Amino acid sequence: MASPAPREGEGESCGKEEWLIYAFVARGIAVLAEYTEFTGNFPALAAQCLQRLPAGSSNPGGATSRLSYACDRHTFNFLIDRGYGYCVVAKESVPKNVSVAFLERLKDDFMKRYRGGKADTALAKSLNKEYGPVIKQHMQYVLDHSDEIEKTSKVQAQVSEVKNIMLNNIEKC
Repeated sequence: MASPAPREGEGESCGKEEWLIYAFVARGIAVLAEYTEFTGNFPALAAQCLQRLPAGSSNPGGATSRLSYACDRHTFNFLIDRGYGYCVVAKESVPKNVSVAFLERLKDDFMKRYRGGKADTALAKSLNKEYGPVIKQHMQYVLDHSDEIEKTSKVQAQVSEVKNIMLNNIEKC
């Protein structure tokens, strides 16, 4: 897989601005909107992964699924919910909770804007012009707030651990 080429005028440094490389929203296997500032074969590889997701993961009425694939120091992260797929390609070094936070944010916004309407009948890439820039905004927000996302995730994990301990203690009584 080709590594992303830096944006014009930028050096080879690998800051947070290069953490999230490519993202899309799909209905089934039709990519409705996508965004990237990099060149490379990420869109083609992500589309191949989307087509190869396990059967049942894109079930319109099924539970939310999260899947991740690693390839050439990048992760292809998917969130599948109610027949729609949300994907972000990230550097392998990106904390998992940052990718998950991005996907959740993207899903919530997309559903608020389009569920039960335009997205249910949209053709492939037909929402690029209006939703591509929104994907970019969500990427930037998550990158700008990645430290808070990591802290919040750690606190949530600790709360969950305490909750599990309490539940186990209650069951022992």
